[in-house]
Amino acid sequence: MSQDTVPNMMRLRIFLTGVGGQGTLTATTLLAKAALDEGFLVSAGEIHGMAQRGGVVESAVLLGGYLSPKIGFGEAGLLLGFEPLETLRALPYLASGGMVVGNTESVPPLRVSLGQDTYPKQDVIEAETRKWAARAVFVPCRELGARAGNAQSANMVLLGAAAGAGALPFGLDALERAATAYLKPALAKVNLAALRLGAAAAQKN
Repeated sequence: MSQDTVPNMMRLRIFLTGVGGQGTLTATTLLAKAALDEGFLVSAGEIHGMAQRGGVVESAVLLGGYLSPKIGFGEAGLLLGFEPLETLRALPYLASGGMVVGNTESVPPLRVSLGQDTYPKQDVIEAETRKWAARAVFVPCRELGARAGNAQSANMVLLGAAAGAGALPFGLDALERAATAYLKPALAKVNLAALRLGAAAAQKN
Protein backbone atom coordinates (compact mmCIF):
# COMPACT_ATOMS: atom_id res chain seq x y z
CA MET A 1 0.00 0.00 0.00
CA SER A 2 1.46 3.37 -0.96
CA GLN A 3 1.44 6.38 1.34
CA ASP A 4 -1.02 8.11 -1.00
CA THR A 5 -3.67 5.41 -0.53
CA VAL A 6 -3.66 5.50 3.27
CA PRO A 7 -6.58 7.51 4.70
CA ASN A 8 -5.45 10.74 6.35
CA MET A 9 -7.20 9.75 9.56
CA MET A 10 -4.78 6.82 9.87
CA ARG A 11 -1.58 8.84 9.45
CA LEU A 12 0.20 10.09 12.57
CA ARG A 13 3.83 10.71 13.49
CA ILE A 14 4.48 10.23 17.23
CA PHE A 15 7.72 11.47 18.80
CA LEU A 16 8.59 10.03 22.23
CA THR A 17 11.24 11.53 24.48
CA GLY A 18 12.50 10.90 27.98
CA VAL A 19 15.58 9.77 29.84
CA GLY A 20 17.09 6.37 30.50
CA GLY A 21 15.27 4.38 33.17
CA GLN A 22 11.80 5.77 32.44
CA GLY A 23 10.68 2.96 30.15
CA THR A 24 10.43 5.13 27.04
CA LEU A 25 11.48 2.32 24.71
CA THR A 26 9.11 -0.15 26.38
CA ALA A 27 6.30 2.33 25.81
CA THR A 28 7.40 2.79 22.19
CA THR A 29 7.29 -0.95 21.56
CA LEU A 30 3.91 -1.37 23.24
CA LEU A 31 2.42 1.55 21.33
CA ALA A 32 3.67 0.12 18.04
CA LYS A 33 2.30 -3.35 18.83
CA ALA A 34 -1.07 -1.95 19.87
CA ALA A 35 -1.27 -0.06 16.57
CA LEU A 36 -0.29 -3.14 14.58
CA ASP A 37 -2.96 -5.18 16.34
CA GLU A 38 -5.50 -2.51 15.41
CA GLY A 39 -4.60 -2.86 11.73
CA PHE A 40 -2.36 0.18 11.28
CA LEU A 41 0.73 0.24 9.11
CA VAL A 42 3.55 0.97 11.55
CA SER A 43 7.16 2.14 11.38
CA ALA A 44 9.01 2.51 14.67
CA GLY A 45 12.52 2.95 15.92
CA GLU A 46 15.01 4.77 18.10
CA ILE A 47 16.08 8.21 16.99
CA HIS A 48 18.64 8.67 19.76
CA GLY A 49 20.41 5.45 20.70
CA MET A 50 19.70 3.62 23.95
CA ALA A 51 20.99 5.78 26.76
CA GLN A 52 22.42 4.98 30.13
CA ARG A 53 20.17 5.69 33.09
CA GLY A 54 19.50 9.42 33.12
CA GLY A 55 20.64 9.96 29.51
CA VAL A 56 18.36 11.14 26.72
CA VAL A 57 16.16 8.58 24.95
CA GLU A 58 14.22 9.53 21.80
CA SER A 59 12.10 7.25 19.65
CA ALA A 60 9.33 7.39 17.09
CA VAL A 61 6.19 5.55 16.06
CA LEU A 62 4.71 6.43 12.66
CA LEU A 63 1.26 5.21 11.71
CA GLY A 64 -0.19 5.02 8.23
CA GLY A 65 2.43 3.73 5.83
CA TYR A 66 5.45 5.97 6.36
CA LEU A 67 8.50 4.24 4.92
CA SER A 68 11.02 5.67 7.39
CA PRO A 69 10.78 5.68 11.21
CA LYS A 70 12.51 9.06 11.34
CA ILE A 71 10.79 12.32 12.29
CA GLY A 72 12.17 15.71 11.35
CA PHE A 73 11.54 19.13 12.86
CA GLY A 74 7.93 20.23 12.45
CA GLU A 75 6.62 16.77 11.56
CA ALA A 76 5.26 15.15 14.76
CA GLY A 77 1.52 15.24 15.20
CA LEU A 78 1.94 14.00 18.76
CA LEU A 79 4.77 14.47 21.24
CA LEU A 80 4.85 12.14 24.25
CA GLY A 81 7.16 13.62 26.88
CA PHE A 82 8.22 11.30 29.68
CA GLU A 83 10.40 14.01 31.29
CA PRO A 84 9.50 17.72 31.35
CA LEU A 85 12.84 19.19 30.26
CA GLU A 86 13.11 16.69 27.43
CA THR A 87 9.57 17.61 26.40
CA LEU A 88 10.68 21.23 26.20
CA ARG A 89 13.75 20.34 24.15
CA ALA A 90 11.70 18.26 21.72
CA LEU A 91 9.14 20.96 20.89
CA PRO A 92 10.80 21.82 17.53
CA TYR A 93 9.73 18.37 16.30
CA LEU A 94 6.05 19.24 16.80
CA ALA A 95 3.97 19.97 13.71
CA SER A 96 1.64 22.93 13.48
CA GLY A 97 -1.59 21.88 15.16
CA GLY A 98 0.21 19.06 16.99
CA MET A 99 -0.52 17.84 20.52
CA VAL A 100 1.68 17.22 23.56
CA VAL A 101 1.01 14.74 26.36
CA GLY A 102 3.66 15.08 29.04
CA ASN A 103 4.78 14.06 32.49
CA THR A 104 5.04 16.78 35.16
CA GLU A 105 7.70 15.04 37.25
CA SER A 106 11.33 15.82 36.51
CA VAL A 107 14.51 13.78 36.45
CA PRO A 108 17.13 16.53 36.89
CA PRO A 109 20.27 16.24 34.72
CA LEU A 110 23.61 15.72 36.44
CA ARG A 111 24.61 19.36 36.08
CA VAL A 112 21.44 20.40 37.90
CA SER A 113 21.99 17.82 40.63
CA LEU A 114 25.53 19.17 41.10
CA GLY A 115 24.24 22.74 41.35
CA GLN A 116 25.97 23.76 38.13
CA ASP A 117 22.80 24.55 36.26
CA THR A 118 19.14 25.36 36.95
CA TYR A 119 16.05 23.42 35.98
CA PRO A 120 13.08 25.40 34.57
CA LYS A 121 9.94 25.48 36.66
CA GLN A 122 7.06 23.30 35.51
CA ASP A 123 4.75 26.25 34.87
CA VAL A 124 7.40 27.73 32.56
CA ILE A 125 7.71 24.44 30.68
CA GLU A 126 3.93 24.15 30.32
CA ALA A 127 3.55 27.76 29.17
CA GLU A 128 6.25 27.32 26.52
CA THR A 129 4.72 24.03 25.41
CA ARG A 130 1.34 25.66 24.88
CA LYS A 131 2.96 28.22 22.58
CA TRP A 132 3.93 25.36 20.26
CA ALA A 133 1.03 22.94 20.68
CA ALA A 134 -2.60 23.19 19.70
CA ARG A 135 -3.31 21.26 22.90
CA ALA A 136 -1.13 20.13 25.80
CA VAL A 137 -2.02 17.72 28.60
CA PHE A 138 0.24 17.15 31.60
CA VAL A 139 -0.14 14.45 34.26
CA PRO A 140 1.99 13.32 37.24
CA CYS A 141 3.02 9.97 35.81
CA ARG A 142 5.25 8.63 38.57
CA GLU A 143 2.75 9.59 41.27
CA LEU A 144 -0.05 7.82 39.42
CA GLY A 145 2.21 4.86 38.69
CA ALA A 146 2.86 4.50 42.41
CA ARG A 147 -0.88 4.65 43.01
CA ALA A 148 -1.30 1.83 40.52
CA GLY A 149 1.17 -0.26 42.48
CA ASN A 150 4.61 0.57 41.05
CA ALA A 151 6.12 3.97 40.27
CA GLN A 152 8.02 2.34 37.39
CA SER A 153 4.70 2.01 35.56
CA ALA A 154 4.79 5.77 34.93
CA ASN A 155 5.39 5.01 31.25
CA MET A 156 2.04 3.20 31.11
CA VAL A 157 0.41 6.18 32.80
CA LEU A 158 1.61 8.43 29.98
CA LEU A 159 0.31 6.07 27.30
CA GLY A 160 -3.02 5.91 29.09
CA ALA A 161 -3.09 9.70 29.25
CA ALA A 162 -2.53 9.89 25.49
CA ALA A 163 -5.50 7.58 24.92
CA GLY A 164 -7.66 9.40 27.45
CA ALA A 165 -6.87 12.74 25.80
CA GLY A 166 -7.96 11.40 22.42
CA ALA A 167 -4.46 11.82 21.02
CA LEU A 168 -4.28 8.32 19.53
CA PRO A 169 -6.31 6.91 16.62
CA PHE A 170 -7.45 4.06 18.84
CA GLY A 171 -8.75 3.83 22.38
CA LEU A 172 -7.57 2.77 25.80
CA ASP A 173 -8.95 -0.72 25.21
CA ALA A 174 -6.34 -1.32 22.47
CA LEU A 175 -3.52 -0.39 24.86
CA GLU A 176 -4.99 -2.64 27.54
CA ARG A 177 -5.11 -5.58 25.16
CA ALA A 178 -1.52 -4.97 24.08
CA ALA A 179 -0.30 -4.61 27.67
CA THR A 180 -1.96 -7.90 28.58
CA ALA A 181 -0.54 -9.69 25.55
CA TYR A 182 3.01 -8.35 25.44
CA LEU A 183 4.14 -7.23 28.90
CA LYS A 184 5.13 -9.43 31.82
CA PRO A 185 2.06 -11.26 33.19
CA ALA A 186 3.19 -10.61 36.76
CA LEU A 187 2.82 -6.86 36.14
CA ALA A 188 -0.48 -7.03 34.26
CA LYS A 189 -2.62 -5.73 37.11
CA VAL A 190 -0.30 -2.79 37.78
CA ASN A 191 0.09 -1.88 34.10
CA LEU A 192 -3.66 -1.94 33.46
CA ALA A 193 -4.28 0.19 36.53
CA ALA A 194 -1.60 2.65 35.39
CA LEU A 195 -3.14 2.94 31.91
CA ARG A 196 -6.55 3.64 33.40
CA LEU A 197 -5.29 6.18 35.91
CA GLY A 198 -3.46 8.02 33.14
CA ALA A 199 -6.56 8.08 30.97
CA ALA A 200 -8.71 9.38 33.84
CA ALA A 201 -6.19 12.10 34.68
CA ALA A 202 -6.00 13.29 31.07
CA GLN A 203 -9.78 13.52 30.83
CA LYS A 204 -9.72 16.01 33.73
CA ASN A 205 -7.31 18.34 31.92
